[in-house]
Amino acid sequence: MNKEEQKKDRFEDRVVSVSRVSKTVKGGRRMSFSALVVVGDRQGTVGYGLGKAAEVPEAVRKAVAQAKKSLITVPMEKQTIPFVVNAKFGASHLLLSPATEGSGIVAGSSVRAVAELAGIPNIMAKIQGSRNPHNVVKAAFKGLKQLSTTEEYLRARK
Repeated sequence: MNKEEQKKDRFEDRVVSVSRVSKTVKGGRRMSFSALVVVGDRQGTVGYGLGKAAEVPEAVRKAVAQAKKSLITVPMEKQTIPFVVNAKFGASHLLLSPATEGSGIVAGSSVRAVAELAGIPNIMAKIQGSRNPHNVVKAAFKGLKQLSTTEEYLRARK
C-alpha cells in the first residue's frame, strides 16, 4: 500500500441519496440506480460524488471513488467556519453561518452529512428554494470553496 492509498483509507463515506432511474427503450423499461455520496476524514477534508450503475452497491462504490477525486479542504476557526457564506446551485439557495461552541450542527440531512464528514462541529445552515439533495450538496460545496481563513482574507485585502 503506497502513501496515496493510506491517505484515502482514512475517509469515511455517507450515502446522501439513492435514486431509482428508469429509461424507456423499445423493449420496455431499463432500471438503474444513482447514488450521491459524501466522503470525509472529519479533519477538514471532504468530497462528494455521483455514481450510476444497474445495482445499488456498484453505484455507491462508483460514487465513493468519484468523491475521493473531488476532495476540498475546509478552513475552520474555533471549531466552526470563519464567516457567513451564501451559495446557490440550481434552485437551491444555501446560507452557511458560523455557530458558537456547543451549538452543534443545525442543518438539514444533506448539509449535516457534509458538515459532519468535514469535521465542522458547530455550524448553522438554512436552505431556501429547492431541497433537492443533489443541488443542496453541490451548493454546500460551492459555499465551502468560497471560505478562507482570516489571515488569507486580510492578506488579500492589502
